Amino acid sequence: MLKMPVVMLSSVTDLLRYIDENQLTSEFGGTLEYCHSDWIVLRTAIESFAVTVKEIAQLLQSFGTELAETELPDEADAIEFLLRSHTDKYRQLKEDIRSVMREGRHLLSNLEAAKAAKADGQEDKDIKQDWDTVQRLLAQLRDMEMAFDGFFEKHHLKLQQYLQLMRYEMSFHEVQPEEMGRAQIIILRGHQLATGHHYALALIVQRCNELRHHCDVLTTAIRAKRAALTRIRDLLLRLEEARRWCDEGAYLLANQLVDKFQSKEGAQGALQDIERLQEEKPVCLSQSPDVLSLEFEAILTPQLEVCVPKLSAMQRMIHNRQACLRKLADIQVRPVQLVAPRPEHSPRSPHSSSVCMYCLIPAWFHQLFICLCYLPRKCNYISFNKGISLTGASLSLSLSLCILLTVLCVFRHIIKELIETERIYVEELLSVLLGYRAEMDNPVLSNLLPSVLRSKKEVLFGNMPEIYKFHSRTFLQDLEGCLETPERVGACFLQRKEKFQVYERYCQNKPHSELLWRQCSASLFFQECQKKLEHKLGLDSYLLKPVQRLTKYQLLLKELLKHSAESGYISELQGALESMLDLLKSVNDSMHQIAITGYEGELSDLGRVLMQGSFSVWISHKRGPTRMKARFKPMQRHLFLHEHALLFCKRREEHGEGHDRTPFYSFKHCLRMSAVGITENVKGDVKKFELWYSGREEVYVVQAPTFQIKIAWLTEIRKILTNQQRLLQGFYFASTCLSASMLGVLFIPLVLYCGVM
Repeated sequence: MLKMPVVMLSSVTDLLRYIDENQLTSEFGGTLEYCHSDWIVLRTAIESFAVTVKEIAQLLQSFGTELAETELPDEADAIEFLLRSHTDKYRQLKEDIRSVMREGRHLLSNLEAAKAAKADGQEDKDIKQDWDTVQRLLAQLRDMEMAFDGFFEKHHLKLQQYLQLMRYEMSFHEVQPEEMGRAQIIILRGHQLATGHHYALALIVQRCNELRHHCDVLTTAIRAKRAALTRIRDLLLRLEEARRWCDEGAYLLANQLVDKFQSKEGAQGALQDIERLQEEKPVCLSQSPDVLSLEFEAILTPQLEVCVPKLSAMQRMIHNRQACLRKLADIQVRPVQLVAPRPEHSPRSPHSSSVCMYCLIPAWFHQLFICLCYLPRKCNYISFNKGISLTGASLSLSLSLCILLTVLCVFRHIIKELIETERIYVEELLSVLLGYRAEMDNPVLSNLLPSVLRSKKEVLFGNMPEIYKFHSRTFLQDLEGCLETPERVGACFLQRKEKFQVYERYCQNKPHSELLWRQCSASLFFQECQKKLEHKLGLDSYLLKPVQRLTKYQLLLKELLKHSAESGYISELQGALESMLDLLKSVNDSMHQIAITGYEGELSDLGRVLMQGSFSVWISHKRGPTRMKARFKPMQRHLFLHEHALLFCKRREEHGEGHDRTPFYSFKHCLRMSAVGITENVKGDVKKFELWYSGREEVYVVQAPTFQIKIAWLTEIRKILTNQQRLLQGFYFASTCLSASMLGVLFIPLVLYCGVM
């Protein structure tokens, strides 16, 4: 415990003996000037100012954290909105700082006034302490303001540069290959951004270099294209000029009548007409066709190359006619009397050997040949001269040649149709994959996509991407290679026979695809995609294209086989047609197989489906506890012949209407082919045959719809049984050899041992 003296005072005078009057206020008899209420007001103002400065510091810190943690958006509008909102907050905080600064300066001026009011330079320690406090808070506020201004200026500059970069990127990606001028402007803008010390300097320089490279590549390509187009235009002008000349020549040859050549004057007049035509011949025809082909080799297309043989053929025809007319004009002969064809054993006229029968006698064939070459433009030039008689040999030769040309024309026309429809088919597949399938992953259209379609892309489109890849990268190129050698089209199908199996998987998925389509066909998503693609038909029509294309192949192959003139390649066409028909049958069989229900096990373990169809079946069990006679009334069963088993199913129809009614097959019985035997003929009906199982323990009498179907099924069953027998024989032979070898290994040492003894 501290012991302190306590003095009891009774008056102010006694107080002055202990405390100096300079330390006491006037009410205690002192001279100290002090107002407690003024001190409270001042102290409250200083403390309030300090709290406000602290709050400003917290606001600046939180706003700085917000700026630092703000994620930059990917859209220019969002960045502009962010810039505006940040600028507004910055201006508001600046206004708050200025208000607090004014408050602090006002306090400081009051303290300075109070200090100046002290007489004779006396200084109050409290006033000095308060003045220092306010001065320190003001300095702290100024430092915070400067730091905040610097931080926001950097952040604002970064946002502005990011917005500039985004707009520059958008301009970069929006530049089309033909917009060279705009590309140069974007490159210039990039250089301006780079010289402005942009934070993404490396990226901007990279974009400028890429754009400059694209411009250079495009400029080179445009120049090359311009040069090629100029050459093509030159070639087309020459060909057009040559075509007009050939048309005139064809017209002239077709209208030169044979009866006028009987006189020398008529032959000379016809010769003069041809010579005038020759004088008007274009310069390009004066050169050899090989020279023309060599000059324009780089730009010649198969369509343009076809014109060269036509020009050569016309020149040969004119040359032959001219040579024959010259002979007639130089030889004095009596008028030729056109008579009926003479017998083959009659002697020839001495003058007939000097006249070219190709140019004079079969004049109608000239006209037909010209029409074949120039259809449809010159088909109106056919005007056969009545009264002309031809020898049997000439007529036969002309007719044979005309038939051959007609067959070749039809054959090539079918090849062109096959290639053109193949190109269209590939383009349609690509449009579906890009316009529908890829759009299912487009976030812009995700709100239009039905929930039932999400993650069902593989079900709706099946393996269409695999089909497109096969046709676009392989089969279309194979067919285009047949433009020059159309007889090789059959080999194309045979070479890619295994690749066509992709259609089997597509067709097996088709029922699931159709079911999914029916559930969401009215979706706005499909309507929007169809509108973008400008398709007149809906997606379901395009999903049917692969099935239709598979059917189209066998029809075109049948037409090619019908009009094939090259007997050496008929076997290839026949093989191609059979492979397509087998594929269609396999697809049809597999479509039925996937509708089998109730089978416990994997259908794939039974091997490939070889045959399927509906039959009437009688069953009888002749042995064992289940012995029974055959039913009088047959059962209707759908049979599936696999490589290793025969399935008996019952066809049923699902409930529904229209397209919703789809058949399925309820599994009833299975016969392993390793235990099956057949009796090909049953008395009383040529359409029946007998299947017996496990040594005739079970007998199935099967009635086919037609005799031909019965024969087809028996053929396939015999093949299976024969193959099984061969396998068993091979296994027995291998087992015998193995047993013999083992006995030999054991027996030889014994013999050797006995021999030694």
